[in-house]
Amino acid sequence: MSTSILIIVFAPLLAAIIAGLGNRKLGNTVAKSITTGGLFLACALSWPIFIGFLTGSETATVVPVMKWVESGAMSFDWALRVDTLTAVMLVVITTVSALVHLYSWGYMEEDPDQPRFFAYLSLFTFAMLMLVTADNLVQMFFGWEGVGLASYLLIGFWFKKPSANAAAIKAFVVNRVGDLGFMLGIFGTFLVFQTTSIPEILEMAPAMQGASTIGFLGMQFDTLTILCILLFVGAMGKSAQLGLHTWLPDAMEGPTPVSALIHAATMVTAGVFMVCRLSPMFEAAPAALMFVTFIGAATCIFAATVGMTQWDIKRVIAYSTCSQLGYMFFAAGVGAYGPAMFHLFTHAFFKALLFLGAGAVIHAMHHEQDMRYYGGLRKHIPLTFWAMMMGTLAITGVGIYDLHAGFAGFWSKDAIIEVAYAKGTGMAMFAFAMGVFAALLTSFYSWRLMFLTFWGKPRWIESEHIQHSVHKTPEEAGDDTTGGYHPHESPWVMLVPLGVLSIGAVFAGQVFAPYFLDSADFWAGSIAYNEHLMHAMHEVPHLVKYAAFIVMVLGFVGAWYAYIRKPSLPAETVKQLGPIHSFVYNKWYFDELYHYLFVVPAFWLGKVFWRKGDEGTINRFGPDGAAWVVMQGSAFAKKVQSGYLTSYALIMLIGLVAAVTWVLF
Repeated sequence: MSTSILIIVFAPLLAAIIAGLGNRKLGNTVAKSITTGGLFLACALSWPIFIGFLTGSETATVVPVMKWVESGAMSFDWALRVDTLTAVMLVVITTVSALVHLYSWGYMEEDPDQPRFFAYLSLFTFAMLMLVTADNLVQMFFGWEGVGLASYLLIGFWFKKPSANAAAIKAFVVNRVGDLGFMLGIFGTFLVFQTTSIPEILEMAPAMQGASTIGFLGMQFDTLTILCILLFVGAMGKSAQLGLHTWLPDAMEGPTPVSALIHAATMVTAGVFMVCRLSPMFEAAPAALMFVTFIGAATCIFAATVGMTQWDIKRVIAYSTCSQLGYMFFAAGVGAYGPAMFHLFTHAFFKALLFLGAGAVIHAMHHEQDMRYYGGLRKHIPLTFWAMMMGTLAITGVGIYDLHAGFAGFWSKDAIIEVAYAKGTGMAMFAFAMGVFAALLTSFYSWRLMFLTFWGKPRWIESEHIQHSVHKTPEEAGDDTTGGYHPHESPWVMLVPLGVLSIGAVFAGQVFAPYFLDSADFWAGSIAYNEHLMHAMHEVPHLVKYAAFIVMVLGFVGAWYAYIRKPSLPAETVKQLGPIHSFVYNKWYFDELYHYLFVVPAFWLGKVFWRKGDEGTINRFGPDGAAWVVMQGSAFAKKVQSGYLTSYALIMLIGLVAAVTWVLF
């Protein structure tokens, strides 16, 4: 396994270097082949490791790479840790990334900078693999920041678009806020435990519960609670939790394959992975877990409400990602790390499928992303339709308990809702209620997306973008109700990834549920597995078990009635709700709030320092002042230089008199 893990981690890096430095000299085909081949190799090697942990033939191991840092009390190696938790992340990351690479062959075919794009994709994957194989917190932070850098490059890939540049900078800045908390958490952890080794920290953590406190403003706080909250702030930024979520929808400015890679299985799940990796430490800080539960539940419902009102197909799926991440976090918050990781696993398949399916729709619709200009597409792009149908059935949690059968989301999301109820605490019950309500909204906005896109009459005749692209007006199109444009199915390199991910969306829950949810041996040594809680999850009342299914059906019926049976209802509802709809449609005004709380004061303060400090003080008495003295001196000297001999003689005489006077007196 040692050789395999080295290849898995470093093959994407090598491919990124070759494609990035070779760039256009290699040509598009060579660059794409190297990067895609590297990812498929990593994927092929990851699955046997994962299956080995499923069957029990593999055990946790650490593969040393090199000596990294040795400075005083701080000493650690660059080493790759492989256990069950790592194995799960390896298959998720490499599988989705490999399929995104293949999909990008078709989606980015017309882009002139394909080698750079594929190099960025591979660099992103390497950084994520570094993060999940980290054996110490510093190495994890290295991968953490590498993912942030690569995401900045990918979101702003089309850098000639001002909106893409703004989105990339926003993602970078918001993540730096979270990363500050993560850094402080790492610093504090080293001060308390005198090591950055994750296994050593987790071994000592239980004994530290309540053992020490930190004084602040005359109050005492449990040390572990403060450290865990600081670490979780980093997770809030990376995983777009409420408060540090504002970068996520704007990241849709990047190419659609980027959206699938970042928002499905990799960057946004880094925070969930980190909390699960440090779960023994969080278990020793119950107050911090309550905070995690609250933020996760609040994010879950917030993002679901916003997703109901958006028209951009990618933004709907982006807010869906934000909401599903909330499920994962409140699962971890109630101590159900297995279900949290299971939902991360299944979510990777159906969310990547939905994003790539949306990309196929956008590709078919000549890059139109507004669902109001779709309609009736199931007849034109049937393969894409069925792929997105599988993703929708998975995310909404279609399944039947009595038959023990269902799509991926049925197994993982419902398990989270049940385990929150089984936990029984006040905060867990809050999370349970929010989870059930969010399941209702998830079903509604998911089927809303499907009905607006694939059912109804074709509405792309109303799209100025499409009509301009085909250079036909409705009058020129004559009797053709499509305005002269006919959507087309995507090439096979885009459809094959959809087919593979559809298999995962259908079967991943059914196949792997026994391992993720009910096997303490599977998780042994990698997360804090609460066997009592997992047993209690299966003993909840039947009404709780069927709660998610019931609200899923209600959401489907509501979307069907609003967008198929009575299409005028949404507009009427918007008028009736008025300011409530505006509040939700404008994302609860978080962007506007941050603008006036942080951006405006920052610009005002910067202007003060610029006008009063830089120009008014530093420049005035510094370089500008020196220049003024020189200018005044030169002006006086200019007057003295008259050109008359008598003037020069007078000056010489005055100078001589002054010199003699100074000597005598």
